[in-house]
Amino acid sequence: MKHKWHIKTHMLSALIGLTGAVLLTVALVFNLSMYGFIRSRVSAQLSGVSQSASEERRDGGRGQKDQGAKENNKERFDEHADRVIGTRGSAVLLTADGEMVSNLHGDETAADDLSAWYCESAGTGPVQNKVVFLENGTYVVSTAEDPVTDGQILLTYVDVTSVTAFARQINLVLLLVILAAVLISVLLSRRIARSFVEPVRSLSDFAGEIGGGNLEPRELTFRDVEFDALACSMNRMASDLRQARQKQEVFFQNVSHELRTPLTSIRGNAEGIVCGLMEPQQAAKVILAESDKLGGLVEDILFLSRAGKGKTVADVPSVDLREIFSLCVSEQRTEADGRGVSFVFDFDESPVLLPVREQDAERMIGNLISNAIRYAGSTVTLRCRNETDGVFLAVEDDGPGVTAEDLPRVFERMYKGKGGRHGIGLAIAQTVAQDCGGEISVRNAGGAVFEARFPRIR
Repeated sequence: MKHKWHIKTHMLSALIGLTGAVLLTVALVFNLSMYGFIRSRVSAQLSGVSQSASEERRDGGRGQKDQGAKENNKERFDEHADRVIGTRGSAVLLTADGEMVSNLHGDETAADDLSAWYCESAGTGPVQNKVVFLENGTYVVSTAEDPVTDGQILLTYVDVTSVTAFARQINLVLLLVILAAVLISVLLSRRIARSFVEPVRSLSDFAGEIGGGNLEPRELTFRDVEFDALACSMNRMASDLRQARQKQEVFFQNVSHELRTPLTSIRGNAEGIVCGLMEPQQAAKVILAESDKLGGLVEDILFLSRAGKGKTVADVPSVDLREIFSLCVSEQRTEADGRGVSFVFDFDESPVLLPVREQDAERMIGNLISNAIRYAGSTVTLRCRNETDGVFLAVEDDGPGVTAEDLPRVFERMYKGKGGRHGIGLAIAQTVAQDCGGEISVRNAGGAVFEARFPRIR
């Protein structure tokens, strides 16, 4: 199982790692640049010192003993010896075995130590810009053959003790800066992590309450816009879930009532047959009718539960909506005649095709017609036609229309307006229309007008 870290630990490690990497990179670049600069300058200085010492030896070998020549050689040597700030070049003459012949320039102690080092470590081999660490200091050493005496060696060196000490001090300062930066990173990361952890914990607790069934909104305010937006979204979710729970409770109450009515009728007629109080054939007709109502209600509920899981329009053949209208009118003709309602047809002469399952189309149109019959005064007008951008159908009645209170809620599941039955029919009609990519709406124009439009399928 993958190890899980706290946000605080993640932020701490990331901030420390970033800070340390930046400062270590700065320290590395500084040291490489500084030591590269020192090496190049010291190398140039050693070359100049060696050249000056060699010329001085040549002049001395040619017998130039006058004071002016000596002063000139000294000035030229000093010019090369002092080329790097804080360091000075010097020279010493050694035998081939490494024993000191004379200290040409520089400190006697350094000359003795370097001749001893050369004798012990370097032997008779040449040395080029070698860094030598001795007890009394750090030197960069080069050797060359003495231009005057065969077999003798001219050893030139630069004392870089002060320069390396300065570099060590700077590195120490950099180390202290790194440690201070890491400490600041720890404190800063804890503070920043706290600003993230506390909102996350609050939102997590809120989510736990929602999961536990407590859907009351909470007043959560955060400084970060993202957390504040998340809190608002969770409050909206809790509100939506609370409304859904209320609708569900209303749904079960209505379903229970609608199921109880036919079941009560069925049970009453069955008991009448058993007790010999009712004529069996007449009671059986009532039981059959109520069973049909009960079965239709169950089918409607099952259809709504499967809403959105049906086939797409590409998976079903197209049907002629005019035929669906005619079939639904035939099925409900008896009820319409009983209420004194007649039908007016306004259909296209050409087929009005829509890719939809025939059973679903019957549910949609049948529910619209049934609703219109229930509220119509005397006439229900049915329209079905092709339009430029799709298919249009409408069911109109000449009744009182939909009240302003009911108008925005007529398609809600289990919402029953005045004179409504189950509160399912119009929800089914809307669901079928949406599954086909269309939309259904209602308006008042003398009576209620239900219109549905579907895009043309290419």
